[in-house]
Amino acid sequence: MSDALPELNPPLRTLMGPGPSDIHPRVLEAMAKPTVGHLDPYYLQLMDRMQDLLRQLFRTKNEMTMAISATGSAGMETCVVNLIEPGDSMVVCINGVFGMRMADVAERAGAVVTRVEKPWGEIFSPEDLKGALAEAKPKVVGIVMAETSTGASQPLPEISNLVHDAGGMLLVDAVTSLGGMLVEVDAWNIDAIYSGTQKCLSCPPGLSPVSLSNRAVESILARKTKVQSWYLDTTMLANYWGTDRVYHHTAPINMTYGLYEALRLILDEGLDACFARHQKNHEALKAGLAALGMEYAVELSHSLPMLNAVRIPEGVDDAATRRALLDRFGIEIGGGLGAFAGKVWRIGLMGHASRQNNVLLLLSALEQLLGDAGISFDAGASVAAANGIYAAR
Repeated sequence: MSDALPELNPPLRTLMGPGPSDIHPRVLEAMAKPTVGHLDPYYLQLMDRMQDLLRQLFRTKNEMTMAISATGSAGMETCVVNLIEPGDSMVVCINGVFGMRMADVAERAGAVVTRVEKPWGEIFSPEDLKGALAEAKPKVVGIVMAETSTGASQPLPEISNLVHDAGGMLLVDAVTSLGGMLVEVDAWNIDAIYSGTQKCLSCPPGLSPVSLSNRAVESILARKTKVQSWYLDTTMLANYWGTDRVYHHTAPINMTYGLYEALRLILDEGLDACFARHQKNHEALKAGLAALGMEYAVELSHSLPMLNAVRIPEGVDDAATRRALLDRFGIEIGGGLGAFAGKVWRIGLMGHASRQNNVLLLLSALEQLLGDAGISFDAGASVAAANGIYAAR
């Protein structure tokens, strides 16, 4: 029987891809605690505390702030299907995979979608949107703050002002950014935002933090048609997450334990310190990669601190090198998607994975593998360059 049903024994990996990220031991420990019922008084109190922690992380006072019982893609779908009714106009900004996905979800919800597209790796300026806003007069404008497929960091305040001046609501994908860089829901006047647990929150995939502004909630309550999805209908979810606690679905109790502990870790560290740690490790990795002659796929001025998209050196086998990193060093990095497939590596420094030892380990491993592939560089240069950043306190 033991041969037919082998014991579960997953390998130990250093997760430095586009997600999931390394999980903090305290989060894993929290998830192993005793399960209670989803209407147990203890669990209901935990939901209240977790909502408060999410509001602190999102920098918002939005009452409708909660964790959807599904992954980040369901957070996207939650925001879209609740805000969009068939025939509504929606503008979607596309400069990578996840803008494309948002447009697809919006069309499935019945939106009349106007796509505003930029080359992969570039970001949007207000000028890029003025024409589409004037012509489409959208109810909702969707944009990805941290495009995981390209490593591009999208500034939001000016675009938010433009969208609201045009009478629209702003929907933001913060799946990769939340917990690794500043997200200001209230200050930036974001109407709907969603994230995921498996990136900078360093929790296993399975929950999607979402926050909706009062304006968004009023729009949902004024709908003339039912929300397309029963499971993701926030008018019913609000009764479970609100004071009434009306049963809607069986929430993933132990995943909630994990997210609660992950949020505690971030807030115990302090948001400013957490963001500075991500930025410091990003700068060190960038310096090390430059010493190996590797270039970023986006302009350095808007590269993400937690997701480094770098061009694969000419003559280096993409898949073989990533497999060697996994087999010889236990390190996972991601390959390129879409237009970047086979051209880019996506190196994550997310949450608990954003540590100095991970940066130095990866650079040392890359020196070996790139040297084996015939790439010329000064031995030890990448680690020395990274240590130079760490030494500059």
